[in-house]
Amino acid sequence: MTERSDLLRVDDLAVSFPVMGGEIRAVRGISMRLRPGKVTALVGESGSGKSVLGRSIIGIESEAARVVGSAVFTDPETGEQIDLLKLPRGGRKIRAIRGNRIGMIFQEPMTSFSPMHTVGNQIEESLKIHSVLSPKERRERCEEMLGLVGFTDPARAFDMYPFELSGGMRQRAMIAMALICKPSLLIADEPTTALDVTIQAQILKLLRELQSKLGMAVLLITHDLGVVASMADEVVVVYRGEVMEAGPVEAIFRNPSHAYTQGLMNAVPDFDMARDERLKPLREIRVETAGLLEKCEVMAGASPVLLSVRHVTKSFHSKRGGGFGLAPPPPTLAVNDVSFDILRGETLGLVGESGCGKTTLSKILMRGVTADSGEISYLGEQRPIDVLKAEGDDLETLRKRIQMVFQDPVSSLSPRMTIRNIIAEPLEIHRRGDSRARQDAVNRLVRAIGLPESTLSRYPHSFSGGQRQRIGIARALALSPNLLICDEPVSALDVSIQAQILNLMKDLKRDLGLTYLFISHNLAVVNYMADRVAVMYAGRIVEIAPCDVIMRQPVHPYTKKLLAAVPVPNLDHPLDFAAVGTPSSVAKKEWARQFLAEDAGDLTHADLGGGHLVLARRNVDARELRP
Repeated sequence: MTERSDLLRVDDLAVSFPVMGGEIRAVRGISMRLRPGKVTALVGESGSGKSVLGRSIIGIESEAARVVGSAVFTDPETGEQIDLLKLPRGGRKIRAIRGNRIGMIFQEPMTSFSPMHTVGNQIEESLKIHSVLSPKERRERCEEMLGLVGFTDPARAFDMYPFELSGGMRQRAMIAMALICKPSLLIADEPTTALDVTIQAQILKLLRELQSKLGMAVLLITHDLGVVASMADEVVVVYRGEVMEAGPVEAIFRNPSHAYTQGLMNAVPDFDMARDERLKPLREIRVETAGLLEKCEVMAGASPVLLSVRHVTKSFHSKRGGGFGLAPPPPTLAVNDVSFDILRGETLGLVGESGCGKTTLSKILMRGVTADSGEISYLGEQRPIDVLKAEGDDLETLRKRIQMVFQDPVSSLSPRMTIRNIIAEPLEIHRRGDSRARQDAVNRLVRAIGLPESTLSRYPHSFSGGQRQRIGIARALALSPNLLICDEPVSALDVSIQAQILNLMKDLKRDLGLTYLFISHNLAVVNYMADRVAVMYAGRIVEIAPCDVIMRQPVHPYTKKLLAAVPVPNLDHPLDFAAVGTPSSVAKKEWARQFLAEDAGDLTHADLGGGHLVLARRNVDARELRP
């Protein structure tokens, strides 16, 4: 292919940032090409320079950045070749290209939208700059694009503010804003990182359809190799600002030649992995659990159940009143009649899409939110403890024995405390030992998570995301718990760091006899970690079974849809875009016949044997449901 047929050709692009006493070289001479109508994936770990490259191409990187090299864009309408890096940053020519010929989707839509303006105002801004349409025509064009990206009521969405939209809807609005001028190149920077698998699959399906319809090229910046396998035509693998390997997606996935690419592939959990197989992160963590804690031994005659949850319900009432004689809006039922057991020494995976009630349920278990009704019994001591009513010594016991690892390690660690103080705080609150004993415990804990003791005097901001998550795990282990509730502990991490954390948690479980409630929307991660899996949908547990059964013989339609939405890094198993959209009318009727009922009292958990339960109508014979 000749240079003229490339939509964008990047040659020896380097980006550096000045710091005291030197500079940080974020991008070190990257060369690549983007062809018209093709998807090129830029793959690498966090910090490898992917986003810096994308921002530098369209001239929105920090003014402090020093950018050299060339990025030649060939305008498909005029055939003119323009070196984007040579254009003045705020000049008329780059502004005529940016947002018009080249669009960009940013990683976090909430911080990219202005909270002061409606979604429609922000989408039509590009049309104001790059077209001569009337206000009525701009609104019509915006509503048409909002409809294309999946809004059922585009006119209403046009007048809404970003905070009124869910994460998935904000990302759709961001795509509408990037595509409103029908660009020939779209730069998508981690467009689905913060979304659960079902919304992610819908966004990817949407991008595929719009790319085909508009005939545009896409530069897809991501660390998710499953997304790459389902979307890309060509792949460029980068590490520390340099290209390690590049080529067609077939060659990269079927025969990766560079050790770094092979390492990325091995770090991803796969449904075909054996139960005892271990992930291979790019950098292993050395774990020292000797002398850390007493192993959680099971007393003779103790119940095999550690935590029993029965008929727990929680609803939230709107803060807005009805007003003007109107009835107030009905309460939102976040957790609806949920029952399950967590067995000693097991990992129970809790999966479901955002908004299904997973985190609310975890807060109820931790006494952070009060349930409307139900019973929760903790059976880890000599006598059962009622979790919802515990006071005094019983409540203090629960605080020690049940701990939580949070989704976002940045916001869950105090920026004003050193790592030593963060890990020691639970020991001080519960008056564990004297100052010397607490210091010894902190030293053992920090070694257990694979960090040197020299890091104890540092603050959270000086650590990477994976290191901060390890610090959160050390804090959770400080009081010798026997149940850890892990709420999306790896969803914000790239694949290599994710592999480190998952292996660490497996090692800690083995060495310390821990029990996990592992909450996630990524079924591939749950398949690697869990012994049993509970699937949650609209506040209810719709299916629960041993992990192998859920992954290979799912019964409930929602479980099947979740599994179909997981992108795996395997070209032989691409994402089934047909299965992730809204169910067909036939599928809805079939679902309603067996699994849905207007009266919740008509639903019960049918026992399919072997610990496999599925939520279905009372009058349905369990033999009909068996796969």
